Amino acid sequence: MNIWDVWVIVLYFVLIFSIAIYYMKAAGKNTSEFFLSGRNLPWWLAGTAMVATTFAADTPLAVTELVARNGIAGNWLWWNLAIGGMLTVFFFAKLWRRANILTDVEFTELRYSGKAAAALRGIRAIYLGFLMNIIVMAWVNKAMQKIVQVLFPNAPDFLIVAGIMLVIAIYASASGLLGTARIDSLQFVIAMIGTIILAIIVVSRPEVGGISGLKAKLPDWVFKFTPKIGDSGSLKSTAAGILALSSGAFFAYIGLQWWASWYPGADPGGGGYVAQRMMSAKDEKHSLLATLWFIIAHYCIRPWPWIIVALVSLVIFPDLPTVDKGKGFIMLMNNYLPSGLKGLLIASFLAAYMSTISSQLNWGTSYIINDFYRRFVKKNENEKHYVLISRISIIILTILSLLVTKYLLQTISGAWEFVINASAGIGAVLILRWYWWRINAWSEISALTAPLIIYPISKYYFHLDSPITLYPTVFGTTIVWIIVTFLTKPVDSAKLSEFYKRVHPGGWGWKAIAKQHPEIKPDRGYLKLFAGWIAGIFLVYSALFGTGYLIFGEFINSLIAYAILALSILVILRVKPWEKLA
Repeated sequence: MNIWDVWVIVLYFVLIFSIAIYYMKAAGKNTSEFFLSGRNLPWWLAGTAMVATTFAADTPLAVTELVARNGIAGNWLWWNLAIGGMLTVFFFAKLWRRANILTDVEFTELRYSGKAAAALRGIRAIYLGFLMNIIVMAWVNKAMQKIVQVLFPNAPDFLIVAGIMLVIAIYASASGLLGTARIDSLQFVIAMIGTIILAIIVVSRPEVGGISGLKAKLPDWVFKFTPKIGDSGSLKSTAAGILALSSGAFFAYIGLQWWASWYPGADPGGGGYVAQRMMSAKDEKHSLLATLWFIIAHYCIRPWPWIIVALVSLVIFPDLPTVDKGKGFIMLMNNYLPSGLKGLLIASFLAAYMSTISSQLNWGTSYIINDFYRRFVKKNENEKHYVLISRISIIILTILSLLVTKYLLQTISGAWEFVINASAGIGAVLILRWYWWRINAWSEISALTAPLIIYPISKYYFHLDSPITLYPTVFGTTIVWIIVTFLTKPVDSAKLSEFYKRVHPGGWGWKAIAKQHPEIKPDRGYLKLFAGWIAGIFLVYSALFGTGYLIFGEFINSLIAYAILALSILVILRVKPWEKLA
């Protein structure tokens, strides 16, 4: 880097610290301000903060690797999650905001009763806010280490990452979500500008020759948007390289994974930091629109600059080993960007990294403080005390995640596959608990534990591969939690009434409770919402594919996709899911 690159990065840090300092005093008032920004975020800010959190430093590298191995179709391993995301938009965003709670883990004692509900809340707080959170941050740290290794091959990469993370801990602990949401949004804009500039510069290189040059230099299968549905096997690359799925594997992704499994940032029915942003929105309308904007930005806007850079890396670095394909993104940035712009791109990667880590710190600490420390350790302290302990917890989480990054990360390389399968089946409970009064704490506890038994048996005894392991795990877990639900006592009627009065969900699942409270007007119009959900799915994929076809000069296909997009928008405008919301 030269002096211009350094100045760009310095100005970036000055800017984010200025925002953190500005919001520091307000964030220290109470835990609602610290964790939910006073429940006053507009939809565009809450939604942008959501998408910024999912834009980690490793995301462009992961997409580059997927494209290098399986072409553009390789992205279906995460594109399928848009189906569940749209379900959250139309059916759950308003309910999360209406619940008026601080964390999604707190929901357990709003919805369930008894010692089982309290135990579930405490266990989930530690499991998600502490253990899973540290693993996720360590994984993101490791990806940032790889970036540093390419950019500064002779520098102490771990120490650089540790220094950056400590900076994040300082501003996250100072400004809470008040500052973090605003910093995240700024970081998302910087990261997107940086990746778009990189894509334009590298695809215009003489050795690439623009989009037409890409298409001439790479095989046709690389540009296919959908996987080939094969006759055998579960997940593999064909001799040509294109992603091939058996019919069973394809249905596992399209028909099971998006609703059945829990995974950070794409929880069935919403949850995690996405729920945190929904609950921080101004009202129900802003919560729904924030989630809709998040899904559109996440699937329709972000992917194509990454994909273009990934395709260019195949042309310029064809001999990179498979394990290093993701580094092609960083190598292009390092080799071909002029002074100043390289600093901007480095700042954009810092932005992506820092937005994810700051959100994980804030979200995880909200569980530890609100759902464990305040609930079970110190129940009646003042708000200043809880904010102080929150800030201390952020520092502790930072240190522990760095230790895991340094010493233990090599043992969790299969964490993603494990999380998907070890949570398979819980999704049905997370969805139905909003719409069926009979679900209780034991339903959720059994759905959490059953996959931990069924999945290892499927994998190691029957030798099934993922995603085929989803079939026995999902269906076995579903049978278990249904049996447990009917063998255990229902939630206390007083608790059900309290929940119904606050959230007033509609549908047949609450008819028994609705009869007891005729003064409450439940939600209606679920057929319209279902139509809106289907239209939302078509909106995402038609916008995604239409843009891709336009980039690659397939104008007829692009026109058809955009026509479907226009029709989808008309249906959603007709449904108007944001009407009659607070």
